[in-house]
Amino acid sequence: MFSRPSLCGNLGKLCRSGTAAVTSTPTTTPPALSALALCDARGYHEVVGDIICPSQVRGIDHIRDPRLNKGLAFTLEERQVLGIHGLQPARFKTQEEQLQLCKIAVNRYTEPLNKYLYLSDLHDRNERLFFRFLSENIEDLMPIVYTPTVGLACQRFGLIYRRPHGLFVTFNDRGHIFDVMKNWPEPNVRAICVTDGERILGLGDLGACGMGIPVGKLALYTALAGIKPHQCLPIVVDVGTNNIDLLEDPLYVGLRQKRVVGREYDDFIDEFMEAVVKRYGQNTLIQFEDFGNHNAFRFLDKYRNTYCTFNDDIQGTAAVAVAGLYASKRITGKSFKEYTFLFAGAGEAAIGIADLVVKGMVAEGVPIEEAYSRIFMVDIDGLLTTSRNVGNLDGHKVNYAKDIEPMQDLEQIVSTVKPSVLIGASACAGLFTPKILRTMADNNERPIIFALSNPTSKAECTAEEAYHNTDARVIFSSGSPFPPVVVGNKTYYPGQGNNAYIFPGVGLGVICTGTHHIPDDMFLIAAQELANFVEPADIERGSLYPPLSSIRDVSMNIAIGVTKCAYDKGLASTYPEPQDTRKWLEDQLYNFNYECSMPVTWTWPRMPYIKTRELVPTKLYGKKKSEDIL
Repeated sequence: MFSRPSLCGNLGKLCRSGTAAVTSTPTTTPPALSALALCDARGYHEVVGDIICPSQVRGIDHIRDPRLNKGLAFTLEERQVLGIHGLQPARFKTQEEQLQLCKIAVNRYTEPLNKYLYLSDLHDRNERLFFRFLSENIEDLMPIVYTPTVGLACQRFGLIYRRPHGLFVTFNDRGHIFDVMKNWPEPNVRAICVTDGERILGLGDLGACGMGIPVGKLALYTALAGIKPHQCLPIVVDVGTNNIDLLEDPLYVGLRQKRVVGREYDDFIDEFMEAVVKRYGQNTLIQFEDFGNHNAFRFLDKYRNTYCTFNDDIQGTAAVAVAGLYASKRITGKSFKEYTFLFAGAGEAAIGIADLVVKGMVAEGVPIEEAYSRIFMVDIDGLLTTSRNVGNLDGHKVNYAKDIEPMQDLEQIVSTVKPSVLIGASACAGLFTPKILRTMADNNERPIIFALSNPTSKAECTAEEAYHNTDARVIFSSGSPFPPVVVGNKTYYPGQGNNAYIFPGVGLGVICTGTHHIPDDMFLIAAQELANFVEPADIERGSLYPPLSSIRDVSMNIAIGVTKCAYDKGLASTYPEPQDTRKWLEDQLYNFNYECSMPVTWTWPRMPYIKTRELVPTKLYGKKKSEDIL
C-alpha cells in the first residue's frame, strides 16, 4: 500500500462514501484509524463521471483505474509529472498501435469464450481502448460480446466471474434496495439494463448468471451509440432460480433458492423501480431484458406510462423485425396489407413484432381490425383460435385468436393459412422443416422467412436450409449470425436481425432529450430509419439489413428520429429544443480516443505596478491595557 500521508488529499472521498462506515465502527477502533483504513482501501474506479478533479487523483491512479489508464500510450512528460515514470517499460505506443496488438491477441484464441474473457480483461484495465476496439471491429466482435457467445458466458458465469460490472440486488435486500443502489459509485446514471435471469436468450432460467446480458447490452450502448459508460448501469434482480442444475451447482453465484413469485415478487420489483427514480431521477431509462414471458408484458403495461422504460425483447425485437419487413417490400413490391403473417411462437418477441406490424399497417391506412386479421399465431398448443380446448389466450394473445378450427401441426397450419411471411420466435431448433420451407416456396414467389430465435443453436432453421429448400427465392433473416450460403454460382450473405441495430439509438435519443415515457411510435420510427439505411447492394447480397460496420451511423439516424418524436409529442424534458439535432447529439457522445492526462495549465498576465502604502506593524494590546479590560 501507499503511505498514509499521500492519501490525505483524498479524504473528500471518505466524506462521500465512507461516513456511514466510520460512524458504525466499533468503539474499540479509534475513529481516526478507521478513516485512514478506509482511505487505504482504494476503489476500483478512482474517478466518477467524466469530469476529473485533479486534486482527487494520484499519479498511480492513472495506471490502476481503467478509465484513466492508457497503457504504454503515456508520454514521457506525463509519466514524469504523474510520478509513474519507471513503472512502465521504456516503449511509447500510440492508441492505433495498441489496437493492432489487441486484434492480434484476440485472434490468437480459437474458442469464442476465450475471446470473451480477453475482451472482459481489456475492459477491466483500459476502458477507452476496449470501447474503441469494439466500435471499430463490430462485425467481428459483436458475436463475442453479445449473442451468441454471451449466452455461453452466462452459462459459465460462476466459473469466469472476476470483477463486478454491475449491481446484484437480491430478494433478501427488500426494504433496503435504495441502500444497495447508493453503493454504486456513479451519481449520474442515465441508463439501466435490468434482468431477473428467468429467460436468458433461448437458454432458460439462469438466475444471477444472467448478468452477462445487461453487461453486454450496455457495452453496445457505448460502442454503437456513444453513450458514456459511466452513465450505464447493469443490474440483476436476484429472486432465486428454478433451474435445479444451478441450485445444485457449487459454482452458482446467486441466491440458492426457488424463485419468488406472486405478490412478494411484484412488490419487490415495485420497490426496485421506486429506488431507481429516487437515486437517479424520473427520466432514468430502465431497459427490461430477458424476463419471463408471463412477467415481461405485465411489467411493460404496468410501468410504461409511469416510468421511462421499455422491454427490448418485446419492442426492440419488434423494431428490428419490422425494419426487415419494410426492406422486404422493396423486393416483393407489396404493402403490409397484402401480406399474411404466421408467427411460430407466441411469447414476448412474437407478440411484440405482431403488435408493431399492426401499428405499421394502421400507419398505412389499414383499419386495426383488418390488421389483426392478417396475423396468425401458433404457440406450444397450436394455432391460436377462439374454439380450442387446450392452452390459454391470456394477455395479448387474445388479439390474434381466429374463429377457425383448431390445428396443432405446423405443417398443416402453413398449408392451410398460406402465409407470405413466416416468423420464428419459438426457441425450437429445426421447427421449420424442409417440407414447411418448400410449402412456403410453393405458395409464394418470394417467401419471407425469419428464424429469429437465439442463440444460433435455437434457430428454427439455418440460412442454408432456407435457401436450398426454396430454390434461393427466400427473403431470409435470422436472430443470430449464419455463414454465407452458396447456391449455384451466387453467394448469399444472410442478414442478422440484431436488436443492436435498434436499442442503442433509441437509448441515445431518450437519454439526451430526458424523455419521460417511451411510446411505440419511437420503435416504429427506429424500424423505418433502419430500413431506409438498407442499400440496393445489401438486398442484392441477400441481406435485409445494412452491414454491421455502419451500425453507428444507423444509431445516430435513429437517435435523431427519436429526438424529433420526443419534442413533437411533448415527452422531452431537455430544453430548448436543438436547432441542429445531429450536432447537438454528437456533442454529447463518448470520446473513444485518449485525452491528455496532464492537468490543464495556463498563464496569467503580468500584474500592473501599483505603489502600495508603507506596511506598519499592528501593535497588540499591552499587559496594562488587558488588565483594564478585565
